[in-house]
Amino acid sequence: MTEPAARTYQADILAIDDTPENLQLLSQLLTERHYKVRSVTKGSTALRAAQAAPPDLILLDVNMPQMNGYEVCQQLKADKRTRDIPVIFVSALGETLDKVKAFQVGGVDYVTKPFQVEEVLARIETHLQLRSLQHQLQQQNTQLQQEIRDRKLAEEKFAKAFRSSPNPITLTSLPDCEFIEVNPSFLRLSGYTREEVVGQRISDLPLGLNPTAAAEGAVELSAAGVLHNREVDLRTKSGEIRTLLISVELIDLAGSPCALSVANDITERKRLENEFISLVSHELRTPMNSVIGALDLLATGHLGTLTEKGETLIQIAITNAERLIRLVNDILDLERMKSGQLTLQLQQCRVADLLHQAQAAMQGLAEPAQVQIEVDAVELEVWVDCDRILQLLTNLLSNAIKFSEPGNLIWLSASAEHQAIEPPAALHICVKDQGRGIPTEKLHLIFERFQQVDASDARRQSGTGLGLAICRQIVQQHGGRIWAESELGQGSTFHVTLPLSAPLAQDLQPEQIR
Repeated sequence: MTEPAARTYQADILAIDDTPENLQLLSQLLTERHYKVRSVTKGSTALRAAQAAPPDLILLDVNMPQMNGYEVCQQLKADKRTRDIPVIFVSALGETLDKVKAFQVGGVDYVTKPFQVEEVLARIETHLQLRSLQHQLQQQNTQLQQEIRDRKLAEEKFAKAFRSSPNPITLTSLPDCEFIEVNPSFLRLSGYTREEVVGQRISDLPLGLNPTAAAEGAVELSAAGVLHNREVDLRTKSGEIRTLLISVELIDLAGSPCALSVANDITERKRLENEFISLVSHELRTPMNSVIGALDLLATGHLGTLTEKGETLIQIAITNAERLIRLVNDILDLERMKSGQLTLQLQQCRVADLLHQAQAAMQGLAEPAQVQIEVDAVELEVWVDCDRILQLLTNLLSNAIKFSEPGNLIWLSASAEHQAIEPPAALHICVKDQGRGIPTEKLHLIFERFQQVDASDARRQSGTGLGLAICRQIVQQHGGRIWAESELGQGSTFHVTLPLSAPLAQDLQPEQIR
């Protein structure tokens, strides 16, 4: 036989009255409306019942032997287990003083006998709802207090870490890039005082930071939420240039977006790295030229006839030696650009000529790969170092060819960016391919040195991992911008913007055009 399901009650009510008939009437009325009712006739018994199992509400008579209702209510309110239970007095005493005393001892309401059933039920329901809301409010207050304590503790930990960190840390508002706070490590590195920095925008201080790049970084940060390992040069108050590796996270500060930046000073590391690369490159180039010369001599057969296998091995050796020479030359080029030893020779060049020259220069690589290059150029002149821009274009085309399949097309185009003004302010160059594409998470890395999407492919295609790094350096020296867009399986598009006007040479600082 199936047992009946347990009955669900709206609330647990304790009724206290020395008259059994009154208790029976109240119990019947409340039970019919799905209230659980416990009835007692003595005050002392009621106290024990309430302490053992606190009810949701108490109905209390005033006139009772041994202990009257006022005394019962006082003891209920004195006990922490029962002090929050609402007590409604139900009594034949109707004088104002009686009601006032009931409220003074802690009652929440007073119903005079004889009572109307609807009135009693309405008051019971009202005070049960009030108690439920009060209980919810208490829970929310408790939770809020805990959250406040947790947040205060987190803020104290953050403030301590912020102040004591050996890494320079800054907090800036977005999108205006105004310094909100900086830590002592940043002040020691930059040479400024807190008063000189806080409240200033990045563009207001001679920190050597590119305001345009900072604004673009703010847009990228707002979209991605975090930026990792961005290399920037910071000019200190004394004029010294320090190289920093910065990571930035988007945080919420009092409802406003802010950028929390943590920097690592890699100046000395970069100096040692550059010295090592330069030394190794110079030490390699001279002997490798001798090796290539000797291999070429062997390949001509002047020193004796080679077998077919010997010719193959000689050709492999020449190919690898030439690849090593290209790597060394790329390293030296990049280091000269970064160290300011390479001066731009600015002159006016026809954009269409540059694009067609780049196309012609890369035909020797495109034809064996069965890749076609299409050019669409605007008739404009640009104020640039023509040789360096040609190097930029051939590097981008070479990269596109290497990762294209036979039969693919590559589009090399140039157009004017008007930016709502006349004449056009910038030249926009695009190199679009139909290759496999680049994963989104690697797009921000591809312009770093020795960064390759697929190292095995790069080795097979004789890549050095420096071509795009050189492209970025050339573009930055011209005061332009370079970036890539890609989707796996849909190819990649490399974008370059360059200023068109001649004042570029005057606007840039000497270290920017060297």
